[in-house]
Amino acid sequence: MTSTAAPSAAPAAAPSVTWVASGAERTAAWHSESGAAAPRRVVEADDTLSADSAYRFACAGTGMMWRGDFQNARQLLQALARRVDNKPPKMAARAAEKAAAAAPADRFHLHRQAQSQRARSLGTLLIELQPDYSIKLRRAPDWRAAITEAWGPPTGKPQVASLRELLGIVGAHEWRKTGVEIAALGETADGQPIHRIHPHYGVFSPVRGEYLDLVAQQPLPQGAALAFDIGTGTGVLAALLVQRGMAKVVATENAPRALACAKENITRLGIGNKVQLLDADLFPPGRAPLIVCNPPWVPARPSSTLEHAIYDEGSAMLRGFLAGVAEHLTPGGEAWLLLSDLAEHLGLRTREELLGWMEAAGLQVLGRSDVRPQHSKAQDTSDALHAARAAEVTSLWRLAAIA
Repeated sequence: MTSTAAPSAAPAAAPSVTWVASGAERTAAWHSESGAAAPRRVVEADDTLSADSAYRFACAGTGMMWRGDFQNARQLLQALARRVDNKPPKMAARAAEKAAAAAPADRFHLHRQAQSQRARSLGTLLIELQPDYSIKLRRAPDWRAAITEAWGPPTGKPQVASLRELLGIVGAHEWRKTGVEIAALGETADGQPIHRIHPHYGVFSPVRGEYLDLVAQQPLPQGAALAFDIGTGTGVLAALLVQRGMAKVVATENAPRALACAKENITRLGIGNKVQLLDADLFPPGRAPLIVCNPPWVPARPSSTLEHAIYDEGSAMLRGFLAGVAEHLTPGGEAWLLLSDLAEHLGLRTREELLGWMEAAGLQVLGRSDVRPQHSKAQDTSDALHAARAAEVTSLWRLAAIA
């Protein structure tokens, strides 16, 4: 018996940008890690373009292919940001009234919409990259190393990206070079951190140290020598568990950038003989007396791959962890769930839902340690989500399978 398969759909054409230069039409590949669509209309722009004119182009969604001095492009981007952020008083007042009257969840979605619109407007200032990622503009920096780290080796063809995204790539490159000091991994006699974690582009940086302190201070299950670190990211929790005396940690991750990042950090710290990295969705095979997970804290849809470490649509990873962790614990073992209650204050998830998922998974709560965040946004009253951030608590939930 034979069957005829339906013809497969033709692959979607790679996004591109087209513009006119010196009377001739030009086209180059469009690259956006944030998932931004290529601008449909593009004009050439140089040092003669005023900030007000650039703002009008940005509001219309018109891309501006920069041909002037590179440093002037950076100044123009700053001027655009000021115009985007400083709305006319009546418009700002209406937006504030709408947000104040909205329910917490609606306020969060309004904030994300505003941030998305801001990113679209500021993403209209464009830079053409040569086939080797170099930039042929006056006073242009050499960002080839940073772009290669983020995107991989050059494709050998010209590409176009927004200046805003390129600046983000360079910022990530500097974080990767410098690293983040992690006091919980060890200190000198005068209390200065001696260990750093080096986050890669697109991998969540462990700059919020309160959840690391919770792990550092929580007594380990008696006799535990093996731990699973689910969704290891930079590898910071795996390293911290080794520092606390774990003989072996199996760390899982399914994002290629995060796997590469964790491997580099584990190697740099000299603990590769104690940490096994696995490309896996949630759990590795087998059981362990301690399983640790720090899932994304906000149950909202990521707008790009860069946001997967922050947003967990439908609490999918959280629910998957809770549903499967009992069968991966050894008798008497503990699961440590690191979770902020920000989603509860935003109206995106309730405490009752969280406790219900735990109960449905056959888990009992052995205890919970709480800490208040110390990041600057918790004290920033101008932040649209200040009320939720000011009330936020980060917790380490100690869970065990119900006997």
